[in-house]
Amino acid sequence: QVQLVESGGGLVQAGGSLRLSCAASGLTISIYAMGWYREAAGKQRELVATITTGGNTIFADSLKGRFTISRDNAKNTVYLQMNNLKPEDTAVYYCYARREPRYYWGQGTQVTVSS
Repeated sequence: QVQLVESGGGLVQAGGSLRLSCAASGLTISIYAMGWYREAAGKQRELVATITTGGNTIFADSLKGRFTISRDNAKNTVYLQMNNLKPEDTAVYYCYARREPRYYWGQGTQVTVSS
């Protein structure tokens, strides 16, 4: 059974940092594209970042320079480092794993940025 378990969310002041982790079990992340989406209250889920099997990274344009994504295949874990957080970054952050046609999601972790 595949599980993606996010951790690292919480409450932080604007300008602060958080690192989210996504620990995978039941699959080997080295053969999956991994990434993060987020969903703010009343808004559609949006792509935050993706890291491919080759290590290439893709970010939402608005997040470039503040967020980084990395993967540790040995730990079967993906990370999202978020710096200079803003109130508009407040959302539930979901980890995903993709290897067409398979697509798996975590249950999400709440990130709240206070002004």
